[in-house]
Amino acid sequence: MEADAIRPSQKLKSVRMRLGITTRDVSELSQNIAEREANAEYHISNAWLTQIENSDSVPSIFKLYSLSAIYRIKFTDLLLLFGVDLDRLQMHQLESPLTNTHLTTLEVQDEEKTVSFPVRFDPGFDIDNTNLLSRMVEIWGEIPIALIRHLDIRHSQYGYIGLKDYMLYPLLRPGTFVQVDQNVRKIQPRRWRTEYDRPIYFVELRDGYACSWCELQEGRLLLIPHPLSPCGVRNMAYGKDAEIVGQVTAVAMRITDGEAGGNGVSGELPARA
Repeated sequence: MEADAIRPSQKLKSVRMRLGITTRDVSELSQNIAEREANAEYHISNAWLTQIENSDSVPSIFKLYSLSAIYRIKFTDLLLLFGVDLDRLQMHQLESPLTNTHLTTLEVQDEEKTVSFPVRFDPGFDIDNTNLLSRMVEIWGEIPIALIRHLDIRHSQYGYIGLKDYMLYPLLRPGTFVQVDQNVRKIQPRRWRTEYDRPIYFVELRDGYACSWCELQEGRLLLIPHPLSPCGVRNMAYGKDAEIVGQVTAVAMRITDGEAGGNGVSGELPARA
């Protein structure tokens, strides 16, 4: 029988056999977990495990948790064994856009995996001129995801501009992802020369979120739209009906309409705001 044809139940049994433990051992160990968690769902009986190992039944999340602890297998790998790939979550999120603006996260499900990452740039490339990233990178390497977590990528807050949010259109198109610096939670009294220099803020409202330019006037927070936007100024009670989540520091945005690449996601490139 080919490896791909082996049923999940058989793989679970083979793991247990390699560990040299019996179904009764698993039952006793899982009982300890159930007692510690004060939830009987974590317990795996001798009869239940025997049935799982000889059928196509799918364990509950609680029993998978116990098996993960007892068998020393990552929970994500156990889910993958039964056809649930958590690495596809981000793809499904991108393919399921929401109409309202909201905060979002970039989750790393398996930190031991690696991703292709530029580890050495061509010393001869000119950062002042537009170029292809592939031509700037001299060496691509496989970098552990856990290492990238120490960059701002993992710890920053991210927002998504809803498909019906035209507040800063065309500067920020609906469907744009933005990186939010939560250390800047107050309107910055600074001058700007162009609309690109004007600070953009991600704002939490009572009924959702907004992303816009902001001004403070006598305790009122004004959400300022782009001059070409069809939206109007929104006047909110600062601290009561609206609070600053942070300042937008970077964006990932499509610059063309339509379905470039065939999935509506291709063509997004990071750009500093």
